[in-house]
Amino acid sequence: MKIQNKTLLITGGTGSFGTAVLNRFLHTDYFKEIRIFSRDEKKQDDMRNFYKNDKIKYFIGDVRDYNSVDYAMNDVDYVFHAAALKQVPSCEFFPMQAVKTNVEGTQNVIRAAASNSVQKVICLSTDKAAYPINAMGISKAMMEKVAVAEARNLKNTVVCLTRYGNVMASRGSVIPLFLKQIENNEDITITDPNMTRFLMSLDEAVELVLFAFEHGNPGDLFVNKAPATTIDNLAKAVLELKNADNKIKIIGTRHGEKLYETLCTREEMMNAEDMGEFYRIPADNRDLNYAKYFSEGNKTESTIEDYNSHNTIREDVEGVKKLLKKLDLFQ
Repeated sequence: MKIQNKTLLITGGTGSFGTAVLNRFLHTDYFKEIRIFSRDEKKQDDMRNFYKNDKIKYFIGDVRDYNSVDYAMNDVDYVFHAAALKQVPSCEFFPMQAVKTNVEGTQNVIRAAASNSVQKVICLSTDKAAYPINAMGISKAMMEKVAVAEARNLKNTVVCLTRYGNVMASRGSVIPLFLKQIENNEDITITDPNMTRFLMSLDEAVELVLFAFEHGNPGDLFVNKAPATTIDNLAKAVLELKNADNKIKIIGTRHGEKLYETLCTREEMMNAEDMGEFYRIPADNRDLNYAKYFSEGNKTESTIEDYNSHNTIREDVEGVKKLLKKLDLFQ
């Protein structure tokens, strides 16, 4: 990146992504200051005691509260917006909480950034926002729409998005659960053995955001090409790497879960630009004069497939083990 001595703000910065960004940039001269914005003082205190670094500044606040976001944005150059409610079951039972954080919170972040002349905002989304069937995915899909709509009207602040699949071994994901079940000598619980998910490391998630940071135009959405596997293969790979003989127990699909996830919809793939390891989906910048777009459609749409965890590269158990060995949990 061609930046130096700038100030970066990470919303939801005490999470897995925020920690990965800190580890990436803390000892470089890209950023003179990295601000961690979150509502959890315990996690901030843990991070403060762990890093003991004056380059990191901590801001208690909530993206739902515009004033707290606006205060933290003062003199900020760049924003990585990672704050979100991410758990599918909890969002399913409390959908308005997902709306307040994921949708309204994102609008607060973008408008505060624009008010403080922030140069660029990268909003993190999820594959669950493509063809969403659960409250978490719907709220993230609306978050994307809000970000693109805001991006259209900003002159000095660039807003773009990234969308990625499950991040392996991130907090709240299934791999730490498998390891805990192995440690406790419990059955490994999986929902549907044929369910597929994309496989992405935390480092790859950071690389995707950095690619968007360098190449993003207003309203752009970036997706990385990633392999996938079945939940059954993932469980077997974890068991083999840990030399464990725990039984695998099928518990059935939970609230709001899909059989497979989509990273790019068919409609998005029509306009997607292949950038090697990534796809760029430019913003739909049509205006409200609908009549201009009704006279002629697109005959190729029906021949294009979406990009999902069923039709991407599918890793077997050995392939999954190779990916898992790169994670700290399996070193």
